[in-house]
Amino acid sequence: MSRIKEFNLPDLGEGLTEGEILAWLVKVGDTIELNQPIVEVETAKAAVEIPAKWAGQVQAIFHPEGTTVEVGTPIIAIDTDPGAGPIESSAEELPTPSAASLAAVDIAPAEGAVEPGLIGGPAPGGRTAVLVGYGPRTTAAKRRPRKGAAQATAPATPAAPAPVVAAPVPVQAAPTVNGNGHHGGPVLAKPPVRKLAKDLGIDLRTLTGSGPLGSITREDVQQAVAASSAEPLTVGAAATSAASFGADREQRIPVKGVRKLTAENMSRSAFTAPHVTEFLTIDMTRAMKALDRLRGRREWRDVRVSPLLLVAKAVLLAVKRHPMVNSTWAGDEIVVKEYVNLGIAAATERGLIVPNIKDAGRLTLRELADAMTDLVQTAKAGKTSPAAMSGGTLTITNVGVFGVDTGTPILPPGESAILAFGAVREQPWVHKGKVKPRMVTTLALSFDHRIIDGELGSKFLRDIGDFLTDPEAALLAWT
Repeated sequence: MSRIKEFNLPDLGEGLTEGEILAWLVKVGDTIELNQPIVEVETAKAAVEIPAKWAGQVQAIFHPEGTTVEVGTPIIAIDTDPGAGPIESSAEELPTPSAASLAAVDIAPAEGAVEPGLIGGPAPGGRTAVLVGYGPRTTAAKRRPRKGAAQATAPATPAAPAPVVAAPVPVQAAPTVNGNGHHGGPVLAKPPVRKLAKDLGIDLRTLTGSGPLGSITREDVQQAVAASSAEPLTVGAAATSAASFGADREQRIPVKGVRKLTAENMSRSAFTAPHVTEFLTIDMTRAMKALDRLRGRREWRDVRVSPLLLVAKAVLLAVKRHPMVNSTWAGDEIVVKEYVNLGIAAATERGLIVPNIKDAGRLTLRELADAMTDLVQTAKAGKTSPAAMSGGTLTITNVGVFGVDTGTPILPPGESAILAFGAVREQPWVHKGKVKPRMVTTLALSFDHRIIDGELGSKFLRDIGDFLTDPEAALLAWT
């Protein structure tokens, strides 16, 4: 049995098919233990640390940080018996990453430079510096190259044998260029570069790449535009010139991870469920005073108390009075949930995520406050798990923290209602027949009109408003 084990990107659950490597926590040559975290991977839902499946010594890292890898793809090779001596250089023993991972490298190392775990420098045995390890021998190789991969050629130089530290990788040679300047092989260019060339009307096949492995860079495309601008303008050239205006002052951000999933979910929800949004402006002066009294209690002094806590409690109590709101449209039936997994939308550096508090309706006010505090702190630290963002049944989005009065939120897929809580501001308000300064906010409830009609949606929103207008009285009346 081979002592070299390839560790594939595992199934991260919840239907996720790929992940982006954020950070390697180990490097080639490190000795690792079983279940030791080795890499941090960002999925479309969360950033997670993946533990090692075996103990041993890291022999090769197949994908650099920033690479998006499909589930089931080898990401690292581990020598499970490093004390057994040098590894035999054989096709059966040593893993080989794909040529695609070679083309993904954006920065070529300086001649003779070594970056542990990613780029190999000058090595024993006349090997060539490539992405992982020492690369192929420059002497005659007994091993047959992989199908479709170009083979590097160099003068054979005798060298003393040395232990192999990482997997040998066939070098993908840069595409050749014929006399007309066209590449004879496939064009190597990253998606943003291809998009730029398409926008500017540049045919990548006419360019000679200056990047790693002969890949075409953004600078190559821009130089081609500059060269063409010196020619007399035809109709086509004029269009190209107009399209290139300001291209050097544009920032292109890849859509991936949380932002990609959010976009897909919101688009699917907006064009699947017929949305209706209702608004209610209420006086929260009594609620804000009740919060002050709660903060003053000895047992609550170490608890984070905010208006959002009362909003969450109001929603949970209103669901008990109107259970149909907490349901899912399932085609030929409506599934009414007898539990509430309350989602709280959280803005993080990775984008908007919506973790939820499981079975929140069973929690006391103190337990709900602790759960919300833990949810927010975990989200800000980027440690929210995919499981924490799955299974939500009803959501609150607190747009008031950004100074916004309200909005028209889009339903998370599978949910029938979402409440937007706006900023609480001191405003003139008619109170007991007189205009007085009061603490006022606006609520916005979006709901799936297939499940919730106008009457049900209005009653649900009105109950939330009644609770927030006088929470202490509502608690006595409803519980």
